[in-house]
Amino acid sequence: MVQLPQDELDQVVKRLRRAQGQIGGVLRMIAEGRDCEDIVTQLSAASRALDRAGVAIISTGLKQCLVESGGADSVDTAKMEKLFLSLA
Repeated sequence: MVQLPQDELDQVVKRLRRAQGQIGGVLRMIAEGRDCEDIVTQLSAASRALDRAGVAIISTGLKQCLVESGGADSVDTAKMEKLFLSLA
């Protein structure tokens, strides 16, 4: 189980709230019939915020795995690679 340090958790929560607001904005823009380019730009921003939150969680998990397991040789690299690729 990954446990984020409070400062890192705060940053992840901040990014997720930003994405939540951006997604709400996208929904409003669609309801208002806004320009497609504006909607796609907002979607892209939300996607980046989600990706950054995911990378922060995965990188913290990797650090914890390295510390708790005693080194890189015991880390399940296939599992970590799968997690990183899930964000691609």
